[in-house]
Amino acid sequence: MFSCWLNRLCRGLSTPTRRTTQLIWSSVSRRLVRSSQRRIPELSSFVARTNTCGELRSSHLGQEVTLCGWIQFRRQNIFLVLRDFHGLVQVVIPQDESAASVKKILCEAPMESVVQVSGTVISRPPGQENPKMPTGEIEIKVKTAKLLNSCKKLPFEIKDFMKKTEALRLQYRYLDLRSVQMQYNLRLRSQMVMKMREYLCNLHGFVDVETPTLFKRTPGGAKEFVIPSREPGKFYSLPQSPQQFKQLLMVGGLDRYFQVARCYRDEGSRPDRQPEFTQIDIEMSFVDQTGIQSLIEGLLQYSWPSDKDPVAVPFPSMPFPEALASYGTDKPDTRFGMKIVDISDMFRNTEVGFLQDALSKPQGTVKAICIHKGAKYLKRKDIESIRKFAADHFNEEVLPIFLKTNENWNSPVAKFIMEEQGLGLVKLLETQEEDVVLLTAGEHKRACSLMGKLRLECADLLEARGVVLRDPALFSFLWVVDFPLFLPKEENPQELESAHHPFTAPHPSDIHLLYTEPHKVRSQHYDLVLNGNEIGGGSIRIHNSELQHYVLATVLKEDVKLLSHLLQALDYGAPPHGGIALGLDRLMCLVTGAPSIRDVIAFPKSFRGHDLMSNAPDSIPPEELKPYHIQVSWPTDAETEKSSLNHPCRSES
Repeated sequence: MFSCWLNRLCRGLSTPTRRTTQLIWSSVSRRLVRSSQRRIPELSSFVARTNTCGELRSSHLGQEVTLCGWIQFRRQNIFLVLRDFHGLVQVVIPQDESAASVKKILCEAPMESVVQVSGTVISRPPGQENPKMPTGEIEIKVKTAKLLNSCKKLPFEIKDFMKKTEALRLQYRYLDLRSVQMQYNLRLRSQMVMKMREYLCNLHGFVDVETPTLFKRTPGGAKEFVIPSREPGKFYSLPQSPQQFKQLLMVGGLDRYFQVARCYRDEGSRPDRQPEFTQIDIEMSFVDQTGIQSLIEGLLQYSWPSDKDPVAVPFPSMPFPEALASYGTDKPDTRFGMKIVDISDMFRNTEVGFLQDALSKPQGTVKAICIHKGAKYLKRKDIESIRKFAADHFNEEVLPIFLKTNENWNSPVAKFIMEEQGLGLVKLLETQEEDVVLLTAGEHKRACSLMGKLRLECADLLEARGVVLRDPALFSFLWVVDFPLFLPKEENPQELESAHHPFTAPHPSDIHLLYTEPHKVRSQHYDLVLNGNEIGGGSIRIHNSELQHYVLATVLKEDVKLLSHLLQALDYGAPPHGGIALGLDRLMCLVTGAPSIRDVIAFPKSFRGHDLMSNAPDSIPPEELKPYHIQVSWPTDAETEKSSLNHPCRSES
């Protein structure tokens, strides 16, 4: 294709310039072919350097090179370390009089100044090699130097081991990006996304389609950012995801859609969330749940970093009821045990009051987790903290039971339970002498949720004492399936809302329940969990217009006019379809081991959704608001005070 285009270009040129152009483009063509055959990218093409700082080795000895970078370190005005995105190299500052101008530039330039140096690659003197540096066998004997830009005093040093507050890092993000860790995170992110594109588009025929950012309000889900228009009273909304558009692309016959999609949610001050984030967004026609799962397993296996252990497929799968019953959450961390065990049957005839009371109620259960060697590692204050958490957040009692009855801290209830059911507990929970059992009782879902939180809290406490439970090098993927299609609304439990979103198809075996007992219907919704974090979610969609209308209008009681375009499209021969979205920020955070998703995003927002570097969001003068027919209603002092009470002051990070 390239050669045909090149020939047509050359034929169209006037005769005097054709041969010259042919020679130029022939050279370009050969370079393109060679480049396509070479797996190592040319990192110094098109720029004013011959090499990067990090690539030079003893194989380059004797070569004349030109390097560009930042001065990271200078020692006794004899050596300096030059840094670029690729690594570090030691530069020898010339000391002879003939090179006084070069010495002046390199000795007087402040740290982090940008310089260009030219010189010869030489061996370091014997005994002065640095095995910790990839370039530690060589150094550069400088002949010429140029100061490209001087650096004023920095707000913090560009060193990974230097402690900086996150607020300061976000304020000077362009400096923070120079750190080795941020460079690694962003470059790995780029590489993984490129591999995903290759897998989807080149190997499986997906079409990369950009969908609109300005859209309209969507019923249900998270709050959306509202954008004013010049039409009075009319507003755009920023999409939470391209959900409707990708379904419409299936109606349009594109068959396989993919996008690295920007998404927006106005979720307020939520820890480790971003108002704008990135999804690997996917939709396919004529697919079922198994097909989507196989695609994603292959995608992650193909794009997985080479410096990590390979991804093993297929991923295990777990029904939602089992995840809740065993781990107390829909995103279980399966790297460690400490599973929740139902011990209700052991206490049907108990005389312990709070257990008796719980079991007498509908869905009443007794749950327990066993903390291996808890008596050895947990202190009394830890147990009291756990009990206080349960009381404050769940209004439930948690009873610690030590296998050694003389260590039950004078708790008569614990001693009584050990005397009454000690052997049964030991057998059922497979406990050992130094283990501690945490026991609670209450409604099934509530008790499971509490024990799920305590399971993670206990893991944190044990790991703080040196016990290794969650191997950071282990990546434990899990599909969670068979979610309920609907959940009771928190504010009004008599009404239902979508557990996933209103376009999710019901499980084929449960469709008959949709019209009589919709709260019992399972969905064709699936989540992908990695190390206790949800990194993806998707579903098979409703492709029948009548069924979609019934779910929206009758079950969810939503205004169907907002989705009239989608309902109409489903009437025009919509194929069966399904998809998924992977949270790229969360995935990269886990892959790199970063403490926060802000560490894998180039320019993230703070905890409060602010850009501390540019001070966004910012105010707009009234005259600029006038074309949008809106004006600011400033809160009163009382309203401001009430807001500060509801949202107490927290760190911007």
